[in-house]
Amino acid sequence: MTSRTKRTIWSVLAVVIVAIVGFAVYYFTSIYNQLDNLHKEGANSPFKNVKQVDQVRTPEPPKWEGTDMVNILLMGVDGRGIQKGEVPRSDSMMVVSLDPVKKKIHLFSILRDTYVDIPGYGKNRINTAITHGPNTAMKTAGDLLGIPVQYYVYTDFQGFIKLVDAVGGIDFEVEKDMHYTSNADKHQYDIDLKKGMQHLDGNTALQYVRFRHDAMSDFSRSGRQRAFLEAVAQKMQTTTSIANLPNILEQVNPFIDTNLSVNDMWKLANVGYQSNFAGSEQVPPMKMLGEENVGGAAVLTVRDPEELKTYVQDIFNNPPAQTQEQNKDQNETKQPDSASSTKKDKASFTGGSKISNEDASTQSTTKTGQKEL
Repeated sequence: MTSRTKRTIWSVLAVVIVAIVGFAVYYFTSIYNQLDNLHKEGANSPFKNVKQVDQVRTPEPPKWEGTDMVNILLMGVDGRGIQKGEVPRSDSMMVVSLDPVKKKIHLFSILRDTYVDIPGYGKNRINTAITHGPNTAMKTAGDLLGIPVQYYVYTDFQGFIKLVDAVGGIDFEVEKDMHYTSNADKHQYDIDLKKGMQHLDGNTALQYVRFRHDAMSDFSRSGRQRAFLEAVAQKMQTTTSIANLPNILEQVNPFIDTNLSVNDMWKLANVGYQSNFAGSEQVPPMKMLGEENVGGAAVLTVRDPEELKTYVQDIFNNPPAQTQEQNKDQNETKQPDSASSTKKDKASFTGGSKISNEDASTQSTTKTGQKEL
């Protein structure tokens, strides 16, 4: 090999190395900038008009010594029909719990009509907590589950649509035909899905997670939301999504607010990468639910708040055998059960609990007269 040939090879290698380094700098700088902008302040904050946001004290973030459980409240809101600057009620509330010791991730979906004590504001449905600010919402959710909630992530319909579209859509098994029309929304949020494997884009995915017009209403919807969120998380872990992460973050950034710092996010990502999904649960579970009529509207109550807290701790420490079996089935299929029978739908979306006809009838009455979602 001549010296000229060697110089040519080294020149090509140098160009390749510079290109790789340049891309890496661009990639990580873009990610850092987008993550840093997820926390909105001042006029950009969705809570800019909320008074007394900081009067509710929330748990301090963990010291990241690898032993403290991290709990994050995920809130999706429906901003239709609200005044500018007004904070809408949360359409969905979930808590993601990461255990860095056991390397486990748990997902809890909270029924939005659960009637609880809102710190500083009396008793109300839990979906109203966010209207008083994210600290109030975190404290309320934490008090219900009996765990400290240190972080929140807040988005709306558009943020959800943008995320699903940014990852290229999700291949998903729709378990049954779903149809609903609404003249009030000028058919902007009509639902029309067919049973079977579908490639859901942002709009059709929103239809799927919003649908509740069956015997179990919000109970089945919360199960769909957990299942779909798991599918999105799996899609985010693909090589294509990781390579496209700067663009994904750019698409969803305007619609998200969080109190997570960039440093928190990096550490959470590291914990999440090393962890396994341990399962998802509805809170409160069916067996602990009651019903009351407040102000002419039906609400869901927790029969024994302390028993619910024990139930959550039992899931962390020793998941029920039935839940373990469900997780095994989910890991094998990676999609929710596509059974068309009502009985199987109920079992799929309520932690496998048997529900009597009386229970189903009771739960179908919990349509509180709020705006249809």
